[in-house]
Amino acid sequence: MSNSRRQSGMTLIELIVAIVIVSVGLAGMLAVFQTVVRSSADPMVRKQMLAVAEGLMEEITLKPYAGSAVTPSGCARSGFGDVDDYNGYASSGICDPDGNALPGLAAYAVAVTVTPDTLAGVGQARRIAVTVTRAPETLTLVSWRTDWACTTRDGGGACIDP
Repeated sequence: MSNSRRQSGMTLIELIVAIVIVSVGLAGMLAVFQTVVRSSADPMVRKQMLAVAEGLMEEITLKPYAGSAVTPSGCARSGFGDVDDYNGYASSGICDPDGNALPGLAAYAVAVTVTPDTLAGVGQARRIAVTVTRAPETLTLVSWRTDWACTTRDGGGACIDP
């Protein structure tokens, strides 16, 4: 009589091979996941960039359309009296209008361009572009400002309404 028993379970070699195969697959999945997470846009950074751009855009568009020219220098904007004064404004780090650096926003940079243009037949218009950067992300917000309140102009195009 032969006493043959069926083997149940795994041998040590089979177990080690299974562990190696699962480990290689898991390592590959984690590498892909890490690449996706590293290269995806951080939603908090995008929201912060949008908030900075919207705040500065609102500050600019609430200013009078035209006035005396001021050359931007440094981070302070308290001397800016009209929309054109913001042309060329650039800052590493975000500041309030008085030039005080805002904590936690040192990694951001902002640049503004204001260019004269026509908008749907409106002769007196300015295209305003606010660009906020935090490497490697960049966000540009564009708006238009018109001189809608002026009805009478002198020969140079300046508003002479009282």
